[in-house]
Amino acid sequence: MITKTQLKIKRIFDVILSLILLPILIIPILLLIVVSTIDTNRYGVFSQLRVGQHGNLFKIYKIRTLKDGIHKLGHQEKSATPIGKYLRRTKLNELPQLYNVLIGDMSFVGPRPDLQGFADELKGEDRIILKVKPGITGAATLKYKNEEDVLERQKDPEHYNRTIIWVDKVKINKKYVENYSFSLDLTLILKSTLNK
Repeated sequence: MITKTQLKIKRIFDVILSLILLPILIIPILLLIVVSTIDTNRYGVFSQLRVGQHGNLFKIYKIRTLKDGIHKLGHQEKSATPIGKYLRRTKLNELPQLYNVLIGDMSFVGPRPDLQGFADELKGEDRIILKVKPGITGAATLKYKNEEDVLERQKDPEHYNRTIIWVDKVKINKKYVENYSFSLDLTLILKSTLNK
């Protein structure tokens, strides 16, 4: 089980890495915001409330990829612009989350931050997932990196997500918290970088 000391070390690493990456990536992020603003005819930064550590809500930031804001689960790829589809596939739309990491809402590694109605409704032992901050990447994120494609093929994406994908993600994320080590975070970051 992850300890308070491990959580502190994890936070220090997050701050150091985000301070290294943000100066390098700030210009590309600003360019993506401009491109997205032109592409979607709306401000290029999309923000949304997500469930964070201990079940607290926070505002996540992404590059806008959809034409009309929030869309039904499983149909987001269809409503994304061509540029938006590319940004979602390459995960470049998630670059603004470096800011979320820097201010302490997120970590580089952890469960993906969910909309209300998922992580905030966890019961019993499953709630150990909320001990850690949500992450830009993680074991479940890697397994379901093509989640949108999988959901597109389902007759009822909402039901499939809740009964199949979400249940499996909970198991994966529990295992992550229960068997946490700093080297595991480094391994997951490396795998995410190589899987781009």
